Amino acid sequence: MPTKLTIGQLAKDAGVHIETIRYYERRHILGPTSRLPSGYRLYNHKAQRRLRFIKNAQALGFTLHEIEELLDLRVRSTARCGDVQKKAEAKLKHVEAKVRDLQSLATALRSLVRACQTRRPTAHCPILASLEDGQREAHKK
Repeated sequence: MPTKLTIGQLAKDAGVHIETIRYYERRHILGPTSRLPSGYRLYNHKAQRRLRFIKNAQALGFTLHEIEELLDLRVRSTARCGDVQKKAEAKLKHVEAKVRDLQSLATALRSLVRACQTRRPTAHCPILASLEDGQREAHKK
């Protein structure tokens, strides 16, 4: 593996588009290690690890803003693991709330699907009525 990667090589290695790397550079969460006289960006192993960190954090649901905060904690000498734990706990609570919301949506959709009678004309379709009137009103009928 080369010690210096071009933006294309880094993008391919991480499975992202070149524009993604450029976007991260504009956000100042990733940057080239050096540039060739031709202007090509070069990245080292640290940049590769940082990009992997970003992608793994995104896979866990962290936003780029939250990732920036995690990266700041990672390099701040006064930061402790407990600081990172608090960020992860806040993300976990957010994800759990989203799961509850999605479960509620699934319950409402299940109810609408059960109420639907396939031979009924669309003028009396409970799913369409729900979308028109709002879920709560359709359940009252």
